[in-house]
Amino acid sequence: MTRVAACFARRETRLTCRDMVHGLLAELDDYNCWTLAEAAGHPSPYRMQHLLSRARCDERQILDTAADWAVAHLAAGQDENDVVLIVDETADAKSSADCAGAARQYSGTLGGIAMCQVAVTLTCAAPAGHALIGRALYLPADWAADDERRELAGVPEEVMFATKPELAGLLLQHAHDRGIRAGFVADDEVYGGLDLRRSIRQRGTGYVLAVRSNHAVTLPSGRRLAVKKAASLVKPSMWQRMRTGPATKGAKDYHWAMIEVTPDDTPEGQDSGHSVLLLRRHRYTGTVSYFLCWTPDPVPLAKLISVAVTRWRIEVGHRCCPSAGSGFHGSPPCPSSCGFPVSVWGGAQRARA
Repeated sequence: MTRVAACFARRETRLTCRDMVHGLLAELDDYNCWTLAEAAGHPSPYRMQHLLSRARCDERQILDTAADWAVAHLAAGQDENDVVLIVDETADAKSSADCAGAARQYSGTLGGIAMCQVAVTLTCAAPAGHALIGRALYLPADWAADDERRELAGVPEEVMFATKPELAGLLLQHAHDRGIRAGFVADDEVYGGLDLRRSIRQRGTGYVLAVRSNHAVTLPSGRRLAVKKAASLVKPSMWQRMRTGPATKGAKDYHWAMIEVTPDDTPEGQDSGHSVLLLRRHRYTGTVSYFLCWTPDPVPLAKLISVAVTRWRIEVGHRCCPSAGSGFHGSPPCPSSCGFPVSVWGGAQRARA
């Protein structure tokens, strides 16, 4: 609270925020303004609701300060190459489309098409632990183009439609601008596009990005084919069985292999570096997953595998979120029950439901 004291216009607002943070860190049956106020000893939830909907504070700076504090602890004394920035999305189910960005859309979190809000999130993972350090609300194209809904939800004019990979690029650039450095970026199949990969390389960061089976790669011979067909070129002796960590039903053992490929995302004026296709095959089902990897210098297979499995840290972060309905660690739920944190990164200072 000392670090963020200058972000508040009034002392009373800062003290209410302190009480809310204490409540979010407490073991409560539910997390909303009523339960948080009761835990803080307030006679009513009005102070908490005022903090979230009307109080004056620099919300963006508060979130950035908290993220910088977390990263400093996680990365202290660690090799930069052991720090991984992970991009993924999460969703919150909604009962109506009145909330900012709420629409019927696909969500892996909810297991299909559902009325929900979707947000792209960023996690910093290191050997010491991991923490969610950024998030951006996704506005579907039709929702972003509806002026009436935007006005009712309080979405600023400067916040326009952006694809999920574009939001991911903004989150990564924002982290880089704040001095956060990592050896790798990891994400799932949604974020393996050319533009995002090129922007990652422009910052000199390596990546291990999951790609779909029809993603095309170019072999050193010049032959271009889908990664699914490239996997058929792997000889049985090239697969290596490696343990990647514990699981509820025993150790997670997969067969891994990698194939050298020619990168197609080299920024102008930079070296091509080293690009490989990483393959993971399930021991029993034979299902193969594909990861496109790039590093400035050659790295061993074990290092790429460790980055690939680190991506699941962001799933743990989503599940462990203490904020009821918000889906974001440390972010207070909206007082009007929309569930999304009051600040929408990307320009919105007040996204009210």
